Amino acid sequence: MAAGFLGFLYWQNLNSPAVINGQEQIFFINKGETIKQVAKNLRINNLIRSEFYFKYNIWRENSKIQAGEYLISPKLSAREIIKILTMGDAISQEKSIRIIEGWNNKDMAAYFEKNNIISAKDFIALVSLPLSQWKFNFAKPNFLNDAPKQATLEGYLFPDTYRIFNNTTGDGIIAKMLVNFDKKLTREIKEEIKKQKKTIYEIVTMASIIEKEVKSTDDMKIVSGIFWNRIKNEQAMQSCATLAYILAVNKVQYSLEDTKIDSLYNTYKYKGLPPGPIANPGLNAMRAAVYPEATDYNYFLNDPKTSKTIYSKTIDEHNRNKYKYLK
Repeated sequence: MAAGFLGFLYWQNLNSPAVINGQEQIFFINKGETIKQVAKNLRINNLIRSEFYFKYNIWRENSKIQAGEYLISPKLSAREIIKILTMGDAISQEKSIRIIEGWNNKDMAAYFEKNNIISAKDFIALVSLPLSQWKFNFAKPNFLNDAPKQATLEGYLFPDTYRIFNNTTGDGIIAKMLVNFDKKLTREIKEEIKKQKKTIYEIVTMASIIEKEVKSTDDMKIVSGIFWNRIKNEQAMQSCATLAYILAVNKVQYSLEDTKIDSLYNTYKYKGLPPGPIANPGLNAMRAAVYPEATDYNYFLNDPKTSKTIYSKTIDEHNRNKYKYLK
């Protein structure tokens, strides 16, 4: 008798809708969610009668629920809902991701993990590989040819908005970014880089510093001119962005002790460009690195209150600006 009653409950909870009346609703299953979480969310949204019988049926049928965005009616039975979720009959098998200009690879890794796309650890493992060890699942982009063997993909993961499939792998995301980088790096830009006797790797490195130093397109061009002039005149670049990269902290003004840190990325201590990019620059920073604006300025700083870039021609003028805006 008891067995029969339990059998009836099982049948009723799986084959009867949660409610008689109700509107279709969007239901999300994020990558990595457990059956327990899915069942709880379905019950909260009045889409199933029982979490227990839902989970039991999943286990009994050895079913596998797929992540996605679903349109589900409360008039459907739990069995019908299970069929939809296990077949992956989602509204869309894609999602949008937005990569911000100036993010470094660690920033991207944190973003991907937060959005249940790929774990930060797995993404970092991929992008930290030296290019000499990369086994591309697609044709190796030509723009990587002038990069040092020890270089990584830092700087080449082009910031943009992308559409990716829910089950896209880290390799797949990286491929999209590299293909996009190649599209943005036009023939005109490549020819100009060659004309200047620079490498794409040098341009990407400079662009990554410019991206972290200033925000407006006009400022990027002026700052590019200042930095390239310093390199030409065999002066240290003295970029605070490289100190921020080393210390992993942004400061309004770095101390004398900070500028003495022994790192090849310390452009106060070592002349010329650092060993590689410090972030992934956008198109404006890339173009600024290739097409700098010639001015009489030799120094600049950013007003922390207004974010306006303040320029100066002499060190005395620069020191006065530092006292005025940074104290």
